[in-house]
Amino acid sequence: MRSNRMFTVNTETKCLEAAEKKCLQTTTDDLSKLWHQRYGHLSYKGLNTLHEKKMVQSMPNFKTEKLTCADCLSGKQTRKAIPHHTSWRANNVLELVYADLCGPITPPSSSGKRYFLNIVDDFSRKGWLYLLSCKSETFEHFKKFQNLVENETGMSIKCFRSDRGGEFNSAEFNAYCEEKGIKRQLTTAYTPQQNGVAERRNRTIMNIVRSFLAAKKMPKLFWSEAAMWTCHVLNRCPTTAVEGITPQEAWSKVKPSVDHFKVWGCLAHTHVPKEKRNKLDRRSTICIFIGTCSNTKGYRMYDVEQKRVIISRDVVFEEDKRWEWGSEHKKQVDNELILDDFYAEIQPVQPPPEEDQPEFDNGDEDDNHSNSTGESADNAAGNEGNSSSTSSESNISSSSGDSPVQRRIH
Repeated sequence: MRSNRMFTVNTETKCLEAAEKKCLQTTTDDLSKLWHQRYGHLSYKGLNTLHEKKMVQSMPNFKTEKLTCADCLSGKQTRKAIPHHTSWRANNVLELVYADLCGPITPPSSSGKRYFLNIVDDFSRKGWLYLLSCKSETFEHFKKFQNLVENETGMSIKCFRSDRGGEFNSAEFNAYCEEKGIKRQLTTAYTPQQNGVAERRNRTIMNIVRSFLAAKKMPKLFWSEAAMWTCHVLNRCPTTAVEGITPQEAWSKVKPSVDHFKVWGCLAHTHVPKEKRNKLDRRSTICIFIGTCSNTKGYRMYDVEQKRVIISRDVVFEEDKRWEWGSEHKKQVDNELILDDFYAEIQPVQPPPEEDQPEFDNGDEDDNHSNSTGESADNAAGNEGNSSSTSSESNISSSSGDSPVQRRIH
């Protein structure tokens, strides 16, 4: 071997006669790394492909070995793939509970809510939704949720998974969970996939909320009502996580009824009780359906003339029609809307059995109207949410001489 590590082979006597003399280069471990660097840190798989398929000339014959390259890691390192399917599922309700906060949402709701807290049970995939004005309210709403579900099931929350946001990772929150024997699972920083169940449900809720608002041309400040109804409906939708039943049935072991479902944002005629009208007053008022009440057997209706929410069981729906929001009236709504029975102030209450539940007494509630004879709302148990439905829009135009809120349906 010469100083340049090359051999000279006499082919005249030992081998078949060749057209010209050639020399062969020795193979060393350094060649793989050298050509890896020469090729701009091309992968070793790529180098091997070049050599095996003879895609270039003058590349020496060497064995490509995958070596660790610090420069490649510095410039090209990526994250490990997140498994698409979890390796473990809860065997009973409340064994594992997910939570995530969504917001801030602009514009705020009429009562100043800018966030919602989304909580999901891993076993049943039933969800609960709470409206918040600020992140600091998260801890109090978690305790309300805990009292609700533990009283309802007779079981306790065993594990609580969330991200590392300050609203979930405060000293007060951690101390409370330790006192109650709740195991904490916190996601790795910047890895929302580890809390994918709650994260994906947030996305689903917001997608449906946008669809609801667009379908009926509703003002954006109604997002909170749409989100609550969305949660209610999602608990009665099929999911691959629980086969053959809905999350509501997986949670309660009772097949849910959906005869109270209406197209969110549709027009309806709500009965005015005799205690709240004179002889010549109208017996019904035009309202917009925005959900059901969690602790009363009635529909939540937005009165477009009084600009407030009322609850009634006596409603006639026109699900294919919507309210035509005039620019003047829409501005009034944005500035003056009063939701005197807002969801955020009515957290879910477990309803009594059907036979013990009294009918809604028209006119007994100080801040609630009753509605026109029509369909009776099914009891909507739980603080939940929605499914997006659309219907053909009707033409509702202003009557000449009427106020901006007085409309006539053609």
